[in-house]
Amino acid sequence: MQRDLSHSFVVPAYGRSPHLRDCLQSLRAQTVASPIVVATSTPYDGLEALAAEFGARLCVHGPNGGIGRDWNFAVSQADTDLVTIAHQDDIYLPRFAERSIAATRAAPDVSLIATGYGELLGERERFHTPMLLIKRVLLELAFLGRRRIGSLAAKQRALRFGCAISCPTVTLRVDADGPGFREDLKVNLDWDAWLRRARRPGSFVYVRQSLMLHRIHASSETTAAVIDGVRAREDMEMFRALWPPAVAGWLARVYALSYAAGERE
Repeated sequence: MQRDLSHSFVVPAYGRSPHLRDCLQSLRAQTVASPIVVATSTPYDGLEALAAEFGARLCVHGPNGGIGRDWNFAVSQADTDLVTIAHQDDIYLPRFAERSIAATRAAPDVSLIATGYGELLGERERFHTPMLLIKRVLLELAFLGRRRIGSLAAKQRALRFGCAISCPTVTLRVDADGPGFREDLKVNLDWDAWLRRARRPGSFVYVRQSLMLHRIHASSETTAAVIDGVRAREDMEMFRALWPPAVAGWLARVYALSYAAGERE
């Protein structure tokens, strides 16, 4: 019998998030225990004790070089086959690790696992917003009822109309030769990384259950990027990598409507 792939959580901690404790508590409460690494370039008094409280290993690097460098460093600290980049403001439901690992058993060439998710707005959980529905539809167009896809065409279908694969739901197969995250991007470094993975051998696996909660709040990096126009520029770059220029421009304008209305992550 093939052994289960080993798994760990890495948490790129930036600044003082009031939600980091809840995130770490949710990782510690998983039905299948996974090592936890907290990686930061902005350490502060009390962070080491907080990590230790939940059995997490704290790794500090510097100087701060942006989100891409933070994520690349965090992933580099994992010594497991699989790694989930757990966002410090989010909550992972108890069976996230168990079901993500289990989903790889029928996909020995797995490159990426994504799960369903809900949103957390204040204390209110929501699983049926228009944007969540759109993302589920886009993923179904790629997977067509299957749990696993391996062709370039199918994997790119999950990314051609926007990034339907939500970053905090993703568990990656660690590959020393595989693509990391671009450090010149501020918003779409996940979309770019998934696209480069799609163009390499390896399967994408989709676990349809909602297994984590993504926190929506006005102080997020994404919100700031929408305001200063970074997201619009990076969206256009991604669409141009997938479509002719005229189609890319039209899709970018349509895509912008979702986050202008506060619906996107």
